[in-house]
Amino acid sequence: MAKIKLTKNEHKKQKDALKMYTRYLPTLILKKQQLQMEIRKVEIRGEEVRQKQEELRNDMNRWVAVFGEKEGLDSTLVRLKEVLTGSGNIAGVEIPLFKGAEFYPVTYDLFVKPLWVDRGVKAMQEIILLDLEYMILQEQIKQLAKELRTTTQRVNLFEKVMIPETESNIKKIDVYLGDQQTASVVRGKMAKKKLEKVS
Repeated sequence: MAKIKLTKNEHKKQKDALKMYTRYLPTLILKKQQLQMEIRKVEIRGEEVRQKQEELRNDMNRWVAVFGEKEGLDSTLVRLKEVLTGSGNIAGVEIPLFKGAEFYPVTYDLFVKPLWVDRGVKAMQEIILLDLEYMILQEQIKQLAKELRTTTQRVNLFEKVMIPETESNIKKIDVYLGDQQTASVVRGKMAKKKLEKVS
């Protein structure tokens, strides 16, 4: 704790600081709550994406044996061209947003490939889209959690250190200035009594 001056100017400075801390603290607490709420929303969306992935994989498992066919799906049919992302702002935090993805057009000989290939390509693209969205959601959580840690540290700093320390400093200055005023009054009375005895 820094040494404080026991003066009226320091008293005003400490009161101004306390006013600023108590005005800023509710904003920090609100930001902390908003970040917690947004993280929870992103986690729920992540759970929904994982559930869709699981459902899609279970659906694919029913006809996965056809993947083993000689003329079935191969890596040339499902090729990712571009991941479409944007950016958003939540409580002052820039986060990536998933907007979708583009795949290269699927071309193959309809006479050579089996009928189920179209459905297989669509299912593979859906799985890739869900994987990409989940990755972006994880990045959102990471960035929001980092900001939440910082905000929580600030809230704790204000609540547990800055405000109590400033209040304590104000009390010390109040006591000192009160003692000085009392001493001044006592000295004045003593001087008055001496003057009365002299006259």
